[in-house]
Amino acid sequence: MSQRSLLGAFRQIGLLTGASRILGFGRDVAFATFLGAGPLADAFLVALKLPNMFRRLSAEGALTNAFVPSFSHIRAADGNDAAMKLAAEVQILLTLILLVIVVLAEFFMVDLVRLLAPGFVATQDRFDAAVALGRITMPYLPLISLVALWSAIANAHDHFAAGAIMPIFFNLCLIVGAMALPVMATGDVVTSAMPLAVALLVAGVVQLAVMFVILRRFGGTPAWIFPRLTAAGRAMWRKFTPAALAATAMQVNMLVDLILASLLPVGAISWLYYADRIVQLPLGIIGIALGTALLPKLSKAEAEQDQTSVGAILNDGIGLAGFFVIPAVTALICIAEPIISGLFAYGAFSAADAVVTALALQAYALGLLGFVATKLFQPAFYAAGQPATVLKISLLAVLVNVAGSLILMRIYGHVGLAIATSFSGVMAALMLGILLVRKGKLVQIPFGLIGRLCVASAFMAAGLLGTRQAMPDLPHALALVLLVVVGVVLYLAASVVLKTIPKGILRSRS
Repeated sequence: MSQRSLLGAFRQIGLLTGASRILGFGRDVAFATFLGAGPLADAFLVALKLPNMFRRLSAEGALTNAFVPSFSHIRAADGNDAAMKLAAEVQILLTLILLVIVVLAEFFMVDLVRLLAPGFVATQDRFDAAVALGRITMPYLPLISLVALWSAIANAHDHFAAGAIMPIFFNLCLIVGAMALPVMATGDVVTSAMPLAVALLVAGVVQLAVMFVILRRFGGTPAWIFPRLTAAGRAMWRKFTPAALAATAMQVNMLVDLILASLLPVGAISWLYYADRIVQLPLGIIGIALGTALLPKLSKAEAEQDQTSVGAILNDGIGLAGFFVIPAVTALICIAEPIISGLFAYGAFSAADAVVTALALQAYALGLLGFVATKLFQPAFYAAGQPATVLKISLLAVLVNVAGSLILMRIYGHVGLAIATSFSGVMAALMLGILLVRKGKLVQIPFGLIGRLCVASAFMAAGLLGTRQAMPDLPHALALVLLVVVGVVLYLAASVVLKTIPKGILRSRS
């Protein structure tokens, strides 16, 4: 597996993910403008969290990590028809299980909201709104979970653009929903947020329809069959169990922030949400995009028992990630407040909201390297059929996050929750990396390149801080654009001098 092959897949996924994240910022700007950071925003964000949480458990985070290696191994050993038979089995069982989950969630929605946001009980209108909106948004779960499974099938066939383009439709639908909020604005919280809840369901239907058309074009649509379990299916579901538990552990990390933030002053959930959305840009474009590209390639190398390629793939991933993530961390810490103000400080989102959100952003940025490294390292264990290792480390990360959150929130409020999350992410990445080194899968780590990238980022940081001090009082958006341009120019200039730009990053054939 050459770097060119990984770079080609990364560029394809990264560019589409970047477009999606830009649209995501447009969506979040609309949220900030029309929802602000008050009770309406808190209620809808909890309702949005419900299907997204179960989606990551059922498909995107767990099933994909178990399915893609199994699919690759079966296709290598028995051919594509046998692999597609496995996909058909997984598809029908996934659908049936998710429908049951949706029915149960609708019935127990009051208890779910009380569990996820116990602080809402003190403000009955927020609690009632979250329950009502949650019942509307929950059917999104089976729709998007099938999209995630079909995206995994496309990725296994090296059609990476199919899955990467799906969030674009999601963001477009929610932007339209947010723009409709003023039309429905009333004194009732549920009615006021209804356009967003409906837009979420529309997004699920659109994504499912587009994904179906894409799969059908290259014959990758699984058949709908009577549910059964072959030997291959049973083996895949056995791998799914620890992968699902690991995904559950990561969701617990996120739920800890949500539950504890609901106990803090009104707005804390929204401050953490907007800060997290900024961090999700580099995490999505680099960490998730690279992880998505790595899993099928590592699975293929493991199926062929080619450990040399496994090491080369991981090293290439580290180099590519470092080039983007190290300066991203630096910039997020140096200009957190201009970023938040430039993107969100409009309408109902106040200047005071921007200040406290920026503090959370800096705290999350401290863990960004760990978050991305975890996304790079986990596929190596899933590809090797070792999901239990990921599970153990994930559980330990949860314990660290819970303990840290309970301690730090008393001192630093919502920022303490972000610090604890970052610390647990860095710890998990270090443990995964050490295990890969011990197993001989991660060799010749490019420490020299990483050092030069840090020097280039430090040069950029000096320029950003100097520019921020020297520039006149400008509108928030204009100030952000100026800082971004300065940062990019300085970092690229330093990278050229230090020779840290990955070969073929601008032009590459897969």
